[in-house]
Amino acid sequence: MRRSIFLLLTALLVGVLGAACAVPMDDGAAMSCTDALGCVEVAADEPVTIASMNVLSGPVSFLGLDQTGAIEIAIDDFGDLLGHEIALVSEDSQCSAEGGQSAAQKVAANSSVVGALGTACSSAGTAALPIIHEAGLSMISASNTSPTLTEPDPEKGGVWQPGYYRTAHNDLFQGRLAGEFAYNQLGARTAATIHDGSPYADSLQQVMADVFTELGGRITYQGAVNVGDTEMLPILTEIATDPPDILFYPIFQPEVNFVTAQIKDVAGLEDTILMGADAAFSSDITANTGEAILGLYLTSPLVQGEAYDELLAKWDAKFGGLPPSAFHAHSYDATMMLLQAIESVAQDDGAGNLLIGKQAIRDALSAVEGFPGITGNLACGETGDCATGEALAVYQINDMEAWPPELVNLE
Repeated sequence: MRRSIFLLLTALLVGVLGAACAVPMDDGAAMSCTDALGCVEVAADEPVTIASMNVLSGPVSFLGLDQTGAIEIAIDDFGDLLGHEIALVSEDSQCSAEGGQSAAQKVAANSSVVGALGTACSSAGTAALPIIHEAGLSMISASNTSPTLTEPDPEKGGVWQPGYYRTAHNDLFQGRLAGEFAYNQLGARTAATIHDGSPYADSLQQVMADVFTELGGRITYQGAVNVGDTEMLPILTEIATDPPDILFYPIFQPEVNFVTAQIKDVAGLEDTILMGADAAFSSDITANTGEAILGLYLTSPLVQGEAYDELLAKWDAKFGGLPPSAFHAHSYDATMMLLQAIESVAQDDGAGNLLIGKQAIRDALSAVEGFPGITGNLACGETGDCATGEALAVYQINDMEAWPPELVNLE
């Protein structure tokens, strides 16, 4: 009797530590967890739980609403997972390092969570990643685009750790698109950039500047505003001391609104071409800026095709209208990737009880190749980049009422 109790306590202790253990499930055969990172147990009457760490509050909440809506549609489309409903818990990552840390801590503390989707912003993703990694979980972001998140070398600014994946493009692609479009299509020969100190904006403006310089252009100014700044005349006046042909400012609302509205009042910048990026790709940017927004170029995702049209129809039926930003299709693909990975590795005891290995999920995601996503065929590289730069384009806002903006012919 004592030996039986000892063996049972030992098995439970080993299970807590994540080593191999035999897990007896009610009404079914025992299933063994040999996963290096441990397993999540799902009883027959429980849902399979996934988490969302997207921004749900503040001026860029449109990013989180855009992606969370697509997650919900993907869950609807997927149906049950091995006979279990899929439950979604949402944590607000707030598009900040503090928010990302808080959201990841809540997800990591929830023992029922099998995997996570998000974050929306690279600053939040940078803070969330170490916590998700340490918890043995996997996260798939639909809109983290900073190159640092999939760069493994710390000396190059890399923060990658196992467990991180993204269906969003790497800004090495978007920065190149911006630089080449400015130089080759718009004929710009001088450029200035503004960022906001975030990993996303700083990395993106630097890639654009490097490409623009490689092509023969000259960078006249690179500087930053603070999140929360409303008065942009000081930095714009400084830029005007050597007026550039184009100003590239891949920053979020409301800062992008203030720069756009105030630049026309600065002598020397009246003819400067304005270009933002996907951080500002929101259906409310015209109303929030006013007519000064007309003419603004934006680099942002481009998704087309029958599957995408079907997603838009489902969005309209479920929520009404169009998605508010540009990463809903990437979020749909991320959700499907995660759910399929979970389903492919889950052990089922035949009575509806599941045992899901955490390392097994990472292995399944790392092996993704030829995944038929709405955003294109996805294949995950060694550090979690699963998308190419093909689903990107340049838009121009020429109408205060029309959304999305006009696609610019890149040919």
